[in-house]
Amino acid sequence: MNSPRRTELLAAGAATVSVVLWASAFVSIRSAGSVYSPGALALGRLLAGALTLGVICLVRREGWPPRPAWPGIAVSGLLWFGLYMVVLNWGEQEVDAGTAALVVNVGPLLIALLGARLLGEAMPPRLPAGMAVSFAGAVAVGLSMSGEGGSSVLGVALCLLAAVAYAGGVVAQKPALARASALQVTTFGCLVGAVVCLPFAGQLAHEAAGAPAAATLNMVYLGVFPTALAFTTWAYALARTTAGRMGATTYAVPSLVVLMSWPALGEVPGLFTLAGGALCLAGVAVSRSRTRAARVVAVGPRPGHDRESTP
Repeated sequence: MNSPRRTELLAAGAATVSVVLWASAFVSIRSAGSVYSPGALALGRLLAGALTLGVICLVRREGWPPRPAWPGIAVSGLLWFGLYMVVLNWGEQEVDAGTAALVVNVGPLLIALLGARLLGEAMPPRLPAGMAVSFAGAVAVGLSMSGEGGSSVLGVALCLLAAVAYAGGVVAQKPALARASALQVTTFGCLVGAVVCLPFAGQLAHEAAGAPAAATLNMVYLGVFPTALAFTTWAYALARTTAGRMGATTYAVPSLVVLMSWPALGEVPGLFTLAGGALCLAGVAVSRSRTRAARVVAVGPRPGHDRESTP
């Protein structure tokens, strides 16, 4: 297998790991959020993630990121690891997991637009089409679940704010990955987020003292897997493709959240919900597919042709 093809497959596999674990995070947040307040849950999650990533960095002797990578690390840590996690936790106390996943997945649209505006990324012809299909599916998922009375204006507004923070964090992270490893960017971004959430330390200590073991284990799970592992695999994949295409991949999350919520939270999806989930997955397939011309370029660009213009 040639090197470019192998790299593409590894990046796709890494993105898949991130998507599955992030879908599970919506379910775990919904469960742990019944015991922990939004800020305390975010801080506990980030501390568990930072500890896990720190140990891995020591074993691998990663060292400190280069100075040019720090602006992107700091902004992504503030927006994505800090603000995003707090407002998402708060939003999921007001809306169900499926609706939260729907609203947050406005983020990929913002990522594609910000990536084109700030990073100069091209908009491949199939990316908007795939995003449109997936967004239609996500809307179907949200509409099918919103009739239960769990949605609120505050919850939707908080999830929209989470989407904005998520998009800004991804776009800030992309340039940092050109100067530092995926593990470095994730580890120090997580540390920045933990520092931002330190004002919630008192709440975390108080709530952890009386919390049932299941809620605390959910918080630790959020830190080790959807944070430490999933954010690292995401950064690995993001370093090898555009922010827009990576953002489109997360449109699979709402359908996975519905499937996971079924056994974990007792939310039984209806046919309309399942149809919407299928559309989400179909849109991801479309957005990640390439035209015949793009595949030819990927195998071996001809002199004078820009490979990055047809991702």
